[in-house]
Amino acid sequence: MEAFETYQTPLSSRYASKEMAHLFSAAVRAQNNRFSTWRKLWLNLAIAEKELGLHQITDEAIAQMKANLDLTPEQFDVAAKEEKKRRHDVMAHVHTFGTVAPAAAGIIHLGATSCYVTDNADLIFLRTGLDYLIHSLSVLISRLSNFAAQYRALPTLGFTHFQPAQLTTVGKRATLWIQELLWDLRNLKRARDDLGFRGVKGTTGTQASFLTLFKGDHDKVIQLDKLVTKLSGFEYAYPVTSQTYSRKVDIDVLAPLASLGATAHKLATDIRLLANLKEVEEPFESTQIGSSAMAYKRNPMRSERVCSLSRHLMVLHQNALMTAGVQWFERTLDDRRVCFLPFSNYANRRVTLPEAFLTADIVLSTLQNISEGLVVYPKVIARRISQELPFMATENIIMEIVKKGGDRQEAHEKIRVLSHEAAYQVKELGLENDLIERVRADPYFDPIKDELDSLLDPDTFIGRAPEQVDAFLKEWVEPALADPALQEAIQKSVKVELSV
Repeated sequence: MEAFETYQTPLSSRYASKEMAHLFSAAVRAQNNRFSTWRKLWLNLAIAEKELGLHQITDEAIAQMKANLDLTPEQFDVAAKEEKKRRHDVMAHVHTFGTVAPAAAGIIHLGATSCYVTDNADLIFLRTGLDYLIHSLSVLISRLSNFAAQYRALPTLGFTHFQPAQLTTVGKRATLWIQELLWDLRNLKRARDDLGFRGVKGTTGTQASFLTLFKGDHDKVIQLDKLVTKLSGFEYAYPVTSQTYSRKVDIDVLAPLASLGATAHKLATDIRLLANLKEVEEPFESTQIGSSAMAYKRNPMRSERVCSLSRHLMVLHQNALMTAGVQWFERTLDDRRVCFLPFSNYANRRVTLPEAFLTADIVLSTLQNISEGLVVYPKVIARRISQELPFMATENIIMEIVKKGGDRQEAHEKIRVLSHEAAYQVKELGLENDLIERVRADPYFDPIKDELDSLLDPDTFIGRAPEQVDAFLKEWVEPALADPALQEAIQKSVKVELSV
């Protein structure tokens, strides 16, 4: 078979959304969407050819085609028998369509090649799949934005190189995730809006068969291409094609999916690290078991799943690159036949494209589930801040001493010595950071002891983080999600429940 729907990742039946699973379903009787799309394409071709003067296409033929766009179980049986006999899926379905639309039997697929239905249908499904992902991503961004707003001002220790750094806030950190997701939303929209239609191009893209049908009338062939493209819901058709649409299109479609995988991997990794710190955790069910041996464990299984699938999603883009690079002349079958799967002649594209969309769909639904149940532990966060903040506050202490008339170099040396003593307590003896107690006990710092508490207030170390969150959500997130279709998706979305 030419079509790429014939492969189904095992994950899709359990975790993918019903819409995405249906779009790329492998179950034979669930493929009504694909074969119905083929029939719509044949109908559009017949309508356009009739409108442009092919009188052998009758009103009765068009009516019968319109009345039989969906396949019945019996028609699936007919198609299966025909394909077994003819060894050609498209011709099997041409025959099957003709049995229920007998007035059209002689004109179905008139002038077309198999890729008229297979490639044009692929483009329809790619565009639909991108729409699904755009909606799901919008919901995720909305959920995380609520989280960022809720914790906009909660101070937390920042990390560079996973070493303690200046403070940020829990909400500000979430905006870093959201910003990358906004870029992914932009990229998915660009890929969707850029998709064209293969159109009516013939066997090797020269439109020779249609030129013959219209007795050498080039204008009518041009009109046919444009009319079928419009009837099929596309703004434009690719100006030139070979037998197929260029496989570089697949590269352009899978690139933003791979980029989304990178974003998801980083986000989920951050949550896994925060779970280890016991500062933020993904949802954990009351009856969930983290380990068969270690009953106390709360493994970040959802985030681990996101990382695992995201790696796979990032790698799939390489397949599209390699497939496009080996398309000889007008087309070859490197994207179609492979022999290492003993149970069928599966195709590279027919594995890669559905897997990419199903995987991206599962990644987004899992992240939505995580975002809807993130648990924050402010007291743990505050305790970690208290362990590190004294060292970070040393510059403020020095500056305050200078304000009181002290010598900066002398103050710096005093703080340096006390800091090393406190570090010894922490690193060598495993005790708490007692730098501030040492400062309080040293008479040199008597002039600023009343200001020490204010100098150690975490809220004074977070800069403009809360204001940055507010501005980011208002100026960037709200406009990005303002589209009515995205708002409708957000309003209709329900809480995602996942088994672990």
